[in-house]
Amino acid sequence: MTPTISRAPDAGQDPSALASPPTHRVVQVIELLSRRPTEQLSLARIVRHTGLSRATAHAVLTQLTADGWTVRDDDGAYGLGLRLLTVARRAEAAFPLPRLALGTLRELARRHGFPVFLAERDGDAIAITEVVGTPSVPWIRQGRRLPLAPPVAREFIAWAPDSEQRAWLDRADPAHRDRLVTVLDAVRHRGYSVERLADDATPMLEALAALRNSPVTDPLRHRLGAMIADLITIDYLPHELGDHNAVVTIAAPIHLGPTVPAALVLCPDTHLSAPTLATLGAATKSAADTLSTQLTPTD
Repeated sequence: MTPTISRAPDAGQDPSALASPPTHRVVQVIELLSRRPTEQLSLARIVRHTGLSRATAHAVLTQLTADGWTVRDDDGAYGLGLRLLTVARRAEAAFPLPRLALGTLRELARRHGFPVFLAERDGDAIAITEVVGTPSVPWIRQGRRLPLAPPVAREFIAWAPDSEQRAWLDRADPAHRDRLVTVLDAVRHRGYSVERLADDATPMLEALAALRNSPVTDPLRHRLGAMIADLITIDYLPHELGDHNAVVTIAAPIHLGPTVPAALVLCPDTHLSAPTLATLGAATKSAADTLSTQLTPTD
């Protein structure tokens, strides 16, 4: 089985030259209906949510309904049609990884009691394409996209060619680049990355910075500075692990030959001992390696 990996537009290609307003209007309507698959939406609601004119929305829906991509009930409300479902099922063959990975994600979540998600590379972004369980971190949800930029996506970049690693590092804060180089080495060595920055770190950083800049004693200022440095530290290096380590996610790469098209991510979002972290890291890596083997084409 050879999965299809999405690619970004060619360098120098002007996206506006490819734009098609009528096509975009159709996509807007389909995306809106797909976000509410169990509902029937009135024309007025579709107009309100898409920003299309009533005449344009009506024309789009009339054609979609004629083609079987949407259906219209007796009250004039619209929903997804069976023809679209047929197309969607056919399209799954071009993106086999979520379907292939679902059983592995469920088993990893069941065995360790933490949510798990699949992240796939899509050009210059990382997309969350499958989630098992209910992660406590709000940004972890199906369909969420993250830029392929430092310090995230370390499990993708650690095995990338040198030129891609350099380009990624060039986008980092200069103050963090040396650490990122060391972290990428550690990720390659152990086989997974560890996210230690929780969602509430940003407001905490702002509050601590304000306190540090206010009239305080020197010892307290030094302590606040140390707390800030701890919050912005990227990943864990082996010598930094202690009895209690704040771990948001553990992410292991899924390999397809020399590339990393996806990652399997376990979401403890809790404090772990170093041995427990190592155990969960090994389990996540093992599950990702299993998927790598399943993705490898056979003769």
